Amino acid sequence: MFGGSKEDRRGEARKPANRRALVLASASEIVCRITDESRSGLRLRLDRRTELPKRVVVVDLQDALALEVEVRWVRGQEAGGRTVGQTGLRGLVPQRLAAAREAWARAGGR
Repeated sequence: MFGGSKEDRRGEARKPANRRALVLASASEIVCRITDESRSGLRLRLDRRTELPKRVVVVDLQDALALEVEVRWVRGQEAGGRTVGQTGLRGLVPQRLAAAREAWARAGGR
């Protein structure tokens, strides 16, 4: 364990963040912010309480990335998960991430 508290169960240091993002889950888009991150995961602040499936795509609007995330926990409007894949959204993307690229473009990505 990296931190001493029960809350901090990551094996590596967290880095504060404050980036706009979207969570693509099932057939919905949920506005959120990436509030902290490490090499292997991230924490999100969702704009509303919601159930999330075990796997989602987080679209990092600032960095133009589609992050494939295994959701590990959800508490109220916060969620955390392990990043299992990352793909740039500028240019061609795999078909499975076409919705992520479209969401990024609608949000003003170029």
